[in-house]
Amino acid sequence: MNNPFAFLITSLFELYVYVILIRFFLQAVRADFYNPVSQFAVKATNPVLVPLRKLIPGFGGMDVASIVFAYAVNLLKWVALAGLGFTSFGSMGYVGIVVFVLFELMYLTFGLFIFLAFIRIILSWISPGGYNPMTALIHQLTDPLFRPFQKIIPPMGGLDLSPILMFMVLYFVRQAIPYFLYPIAFSL
Repeated sequence: MNNPFAFLITSLFELYVYVILIRFFLQAVRADFYNPVSQFAVKATNPVLVPLRKLIPGFGGMDVASIVFAYAVNLLKWVALAGLGFTSFGSMGYVGIVVFVLFELMYLTFGLFIFLAFIRIILSWISPGGYNPMTALIHQLTDPLFRPFQKIIPPMGGLDLSPILMFMVLYFVRQAIPYFLYPIAFSL
């Protein structure tokens, strides 16, 4: 994507998708609703999510409307890029486009968690034990990711090596999505 306008459109849409995904995961992990960052995510997504929840109820404790909204924004990004001539879907049919956008949403989700985990690790070096609202929220969002890896590789001598394994797994899965799943969408 060499066009600066395509970059701008992609960045704006994906930033909003990240806010929606953060909102979804904040609810999933039951993070502090009154945290200023949580409030930002709520206020940025409520205008669409509140009415959408009336049409799409939650299921099994999950906010399905948030996922549908993130998917729709991601689809709209691709429609905008194609409409402005920055990309084309080639010979992909409608089913392929729908599946591709779903796979890309998965790709973005893994990217979000890689970023959050990276920030958590950096913050632990800069300010170990320090508190601010952003740090608390990042911990609440990433604790479910860190726990399984910390069981596999417990901290040794005050050094926690489990994030290395976690990054490898998250990055592997993120890279596997375009490698294995995108071709499925292109064939539909």
